[in-house]
Amino acid sequence: MPARSLRCRVCATEHDLGPTGTCTNCFGPLDPVYDWDAIRRSVSRASIEAGPPSIWRYADLLPVEAPQEARLAPGLTPLVPSPILAQELGIGELWLKLDTANPTHSFKDRVVAVAARKAQELGFETLSCSSTGNLAGAVAARAAAEGLQAAVFVPADLEPEKLAAAAVYGPRIYAVNGTYDHCSRLSIELSFELPWGFVNVNLRSYYAEGSKTLAYEVAEQLGWETPDAVVIPIASGALYHKVGQGFNELLSLGLVDGAAPRLFGGQAKGCEPVALAFREGSRVAPVRPESIARSLAIGNPADGDFAVATAHATGGAIYTVAEDQIGENMAHLAASTGVFGETAAGVTLGAL
Repeated sequence: MPARSLRCRVCATEHDLGPTGTCTNCFGPLDPVYDWDAIRRSVSRASIEAGPPSIWRYADLLPVEAPQEARLAPGLTPLVPSPILAQELGIGELWLKLDTANPTHSFKDRVVAVAARKAQELGFETLSCSSTGNLAGAVAARAAAEGLQAAVFVPADLEPEKLAAAAVYGPRIYAVNGTYDHCSRLSIELSFELPWGFVNVNLRSYYAEGSKTLAYEVAEQLGWETPDAVVIPIASGALYHKVGQGFNELLSLGLVDGAAPRLFGGQAKGCEPVALAFREGSRVAPVRPESIARSLAIGNPADGDFAVATAHATGGAIYTVAEDQIGENMAHLAASTGVFGETAAGVTLGAL
């Protein structure tokens, strides 16, 4: 395992590799610190390509030990060309990353696999989260596969389909009378009281690193070249920020050709705190979510300011998509590509 400590992204205070997601000095987010010199000596395109067909082919770039027996391993999902949609939009070349091929049909399987591995290393027997739906299913399925208990906190008015997609794995489900942000605050408080591994609280430093594997895979699947631009839906902002980090790491290691891609993000009008901050040049301020894009409806995004900084650093942008265009975009995506994405995909196409 190349990670040697956790470091605050704000004040640079270092912490042990334990179950903590925030700095004890300034409450900033913590990121794993790696021995990049050692990684350069041991990791190559060939060594990665010789690895398993999952995120664990990038284990040397992740903060946990790869499992000896990888159960329901996510990752290495299809990257497919979309020439019809590209022509309709006036884009020379367009590719779609189909993370619906993951075990629970969401990119959340990536981040949960990394967080669950750390939970096992730390001896946790219960895996938990606050969720708008997809994460609850990923946590419940991962816990079932690993023989752990699962407890998930979701808004009481969560879509029945997403509730069923989590309930089938047998977790304890706590329905909270409120939004995702209420669930999140409850999880934060409980993380200090219960001996559980909350993937997006006390395991967040490891959880977020799983998002980097999307950048790794895209570059590898493009023949070890970076794309010109990547369009990503924004909820907490962690996925957007970490994908940018992933491309920069590959460039720093000399594993890819090209330059860092411009990163573009999308948020729905009914929950646009990050897009609004980017547009107005301000800090991210909390909002009350009222959007049909429930999987993106985080009114107080933990990594929102870092997402705005990433947009500026890469020469990208973060756009707002009208609520009444999301369904139309979902239908347009399906009719032009054969891919039926959820509302987050409608927001992403709107940003594109």
